[in-house]
Amino acid sequence: MAQPAIGVHERPPLAQMIPLGLQHLFAMFGATVLVPLLVNGGTGMMVIPPGVALLTAGSGTLLFLAITQFKVPAYLGSSFAFIAPLIAVASQFGPGYALGGAVAVGLLYALVALVIHLVGVNWLDRVLPPVVIGSVIIVIGLGLAGTGVNMAGLAGDSVSFANVDVRVSVFTLAVAILASVFFKGFLAVIPILIGVVAGYLFALLQGAVDLEPVKAAAWFALPVGHRVAFSWPAIAMILPVGLVTIAEHLGDVLVLSRVVDRDFYRDPGLHRTILGDGLATLLAGLLGGPPNTTYGENIGVMAITGVYSVWVIATAAIMAILLSFMEKFGVLIQTIPEPVMGGISIMLFGVIASSGIRTLVESGIDFGNKRNLIISSVILVLGIGGAKLQLGAIVLEGMALAAIVGIVLNLVLPVGFREEETESKKVKSARR
Repeated sequence: MAQPAIGVHERPPLAQMIPLGLQHLFAMFGATVLVPLLVNGGTGMMVIPPGVALLTAGSGTLLFLAITQFKVPAYLGSSFAFIAPLIAVASQFGPGYALGGAVAVGLLYALVALVIHLVGVNWLDRVLPPVVIGSVIIVIGLGLAGTGVNMAGLAGDSVSFANVDVRVSVFTLAVAILASVFFKGFLAVIPILIGVVAGYLFALLQGAVDLEPVKAAAWFALPVGHRVAFSWPAIAMILPVGLVTIAEHLGDVLVLSRVVDRDFYRDPGLHRTILGDGLATLLAGLLGGPPNTTYGENIGVMAITGVYSVWVIATAAIMAILLSFMEKFGVLIQTIPEPVMGGISIMLFGVIASSGIRTLVESGIDFGNKRNLIISSVILVLGIGGAKLQLGAIVLEGMALAAIVGIVLNLVLPVGFREEETESKKVKSARR
């Protein structure tokens, strides 16, 4: 493996630290502010101010670095996996209860970290095998497909280029796709940010942006979110998704270990990385922000640049915190038109779903095995179909219900439950 340009514990000079930190800030920015914008758009209310999401991403990253003994150069930002349950809880119970769910997820992470510290990680493979994880990730993406299409203005009666919303969303989507496919180096890591900026400028030219709120906003102000509230039914709608994101965390740490050429599973240990991720999410909920997760975008930046310094990651986190106090900037983000978010969402939600398919393919899941076929099929239909099930005061629906049912099926169905040879296989055998 090539020698790093700057190692994990190396501290570059300030003249290098600032631009290197800015790279990570740009890499995380688009996705981190997109989550609150999508949640707010899906509910029609201000659930999570984008400035608060920046604050909690920065503060959560610093907390993660401290808990992992400044050995793991990971950046944390808003998690896309929780968009649908946050929208559902905020719409049904109110914004504070969505934040309470985020706090509960943080506590779940802490509990899992304790169990891993005591007994190891093998039990997670039994509870959350790839067939469950991959299928739930597909649900996360496709379950939001309708929201993305509606935000893009591509549903309803006036779906033509005479509609400014359609022009803006299609232009935004086109730029994001081109940036993803054709851009190289660092620009290839930030196609979401490029698409949002290009779409915003295009919408501005189309007269679809109202800048009056920006003029009225103060330059600096304390980012303030909703107060946290707790309800068992609300927590039950969000908590199961935490099990899936824990599994994703394991994958992110493994990839990061390979990029940096260090075994973070052993030092500082998975229990520390999961605890850091969980406490960052708990802090985010208490401050009014969305659940956090380790960001693949920033891992990509490290892979491209060879700069692995935790000092650089900490610098980016401090920059995000400082940016969150600029109220005028936060209001500017809120003026991004819904069709811009919709155009980006069409690609983004599809990419999330595709990553679930990739998980199934790369794990070698055999759908000729009835057990795998049934588990995946039930998860997909319950999750994408928006199924609901009431258990006393608790209502499980959509992704949360699909995840729980998938975990239960995986635990109770016998491993030897296999499909007999299909007719197509028989025909192929006969032809041979």
